[in-house]
Amino acid sequence: MARIHAAAFPASRAWAVREIAGLIEGPGGFAVDAPDGFALGRVIAGEAELLTIAVDPAAQGAGQGRALLDAFEEAARGRAGESAFLEVAQDNAQALALYRAAGWAETGRRPGYYARVGAAPVDAILMSKSLL
Repeated sequence: MARIHAAAFPASRAWAVREIAGLIEGPGGFAVDAPDGFALGRVIAGEAELLTIAVDPAAQGAGQGRALLDAFEEAARGRAGESAFLEVAQDNAQALALYRAAGWAETGRRPGYYARVGAAPVDAILMSKSLL
């Protein structure tokens, strides 16, 4: 997962194996996977958080991101998630299009939230969706 995450987000600091394991093993944490990607999330008190979806760049554009998003939502519902939220970098047009097409709505922004290697930070767009 760490390798795929690093390849999928080259302009950001990659998540280490220990960080990913800590998220999965932490309170409410879970992972869903596909042949060339994965999604990490957690559900606490009815709220599901999508922490990341990562698809190997060589496999992007084949529908794995949408399949992972659908699997995340289903897994969150199975863990009593009633609503879900996420944050996504404003410069990640592919992810924004995916989330909007799946019914997620923008609820706010965090200015300068995501650091970029050799570039200015970009805003995080906050999004949410009902899982009911």
